Parts: sequence; structure tokens; C-alpha cells
Amino acid sequence: MFTERDCSSAVTAVRDKHAPDAMILECDQDFETLAPARAEDLGLLVNELDLASYPSSWLPADAPTLLERYAGTAFTVGMPGDGSIAWTRQTTPPVVLVKSRVEGTPEPFLDFLLAEALVEVGLEVPEHFIGFFEDQYRDLDDAVALDPNGTYQVAAALFDGWVGLQTRETFATWHDDQPALADAWQDAGTRLEDRVSGLPRAVARGDTSFADATELACAAIKHAIELPAPFAALDTAAYLDHGPAYAVQWAEKTFDSLAE
Repeated sequence: MFTERDCSSAVTAVRDKHAPDAMILECDQDFETLAPARAEDLGLLVNELDLASYPSSWLPADAPTLLERYAGTAFTVGMPGDGSIAWTRQTTPPVVLVKSRVEGTPEPFLDFLLAEALVEVGLEVPEHFIGFFEDQYRDLDDAVALDPNGTYQVAAALFDGWVGLQTRETFATWHDDQPALADAWQDAGTRLEDRVSGLPRAVARGDTSFADATELACAAIKHAIELPAPFAALDTAAYLDHGPAYAVQWAEKTFDSLAE
């Protein structure tokens, strides 16, 4: 199921600086969430497991089943929205998992995704939005006028944006010491610019759902792309400083304005 990945010198340098004890493993299958038996296979490769769980009182009654499972006591690795790379600090050492879906991904961009995961591991941010919002996830659920899956998608996006406010500071330094990674980071941002600038029109026309628009806008934060309203309010020091409380307030104001 898992084999150690040989990484480029650039990725190795980022690991040495930000997460020197992290293991980078390739998976022989794609996944959103690893089946428990598969996840437990990690226990054979690491020194220790420290399984995360969260109070059920943090979740609304209609939370998606996968989120309930993640918050529970089962060893859960990976969740919808993680993309091609997942990581966990429920293991010692921490593990970065490369899903099989990366096949065909250009190597410079894959190196960026690996480096991004290692930077996130080094920041010691929560590995999922429920660890970010905690009991304020219920407040977000009240503020977001979407179904449970839509609320999940918005929450995951908001968390991604908050993390991106931190990681982009590191990415910007790569122009000096990791130019190939910096080029991949900048190129990915350039590819997003037109899509992001057109989000308000796309949502207004019904071409893009609000949850999808939030996901795209928040993904752009780590690339330092200028965001249109209402997403520009998330690209602020206030969001970085106040985190979940600010995100809930943003959702309240945004959905109130959409209802007018």
C-alpha cells in the first residue's frame, strides 16, 4: 500500500527546513479517506500513533457521515477536499501521502504540492477544518445557507484560505533559494487569475455555485492573487489573526447580502 518516495533535491531541502522528520509515502491507490484497515497499515511504518478525535458537540446534527467519522475515535486519514496530497500528524513521525491520482501531474507542480504539504506540517496548523473551527463550526453551519455538504465545502475552503495566508510567506522566499518551486507556485497562480476575477459574474449567472467559488477563491490566497468581493475580505491580516470567529462573521455578512 505504501512505499517511500524518492524526492527531488528541492523537496528534500524544504523537508529538511520545515519538517525534517516527516516521511513521504506513495500510495498504490487513490482515496479521499483511507479505509480504517488501510490507514492502520501506517502503524507498521511509523513509531507511534496518536489518534485525533473531537467532541461530537462541535458538529451540527446533520453533519456529513464522513465528518462524524473523522471526529470520532477511528483512525481517519484524508478527507474530501485534500487534493492529490494528504498529510497527518496522527503518526510519529508525521506522514505526507502521495495519492495515485498524481500520475501525469507535471513534476514541477507535484514538487510544489509536496513542498506545500511539508510547510503545512511544519506550521503545525490543524490537519482538518474541524480542528480549526472547533465548536464554532456550529455557528458557521447556522450562517451558511447551504446543505450539509455545501457547508462542509465552504468550511474546508475557509480553512484552506487561512492556512494559505501563512504558507505564502514561505513560498515568496523561494525566489531566492528554491527558484524552481517559486516558478511552479507563481505559474499555478497565474493560471487561476482569470478564473478568480470572474467569480462574482459566474456566481450571479449560476454558472458556479457559491461553495465552488469559495473553494477557488480561498485556494488562490496562497498564490497572493487579488480577490474580488466578497472574498477579498478573507485576504486580510484580520482573518489571519482572528481565524474561525472572523470566518463565521464573514459568512454571516456574505449570506445576509446574498439573501437581499
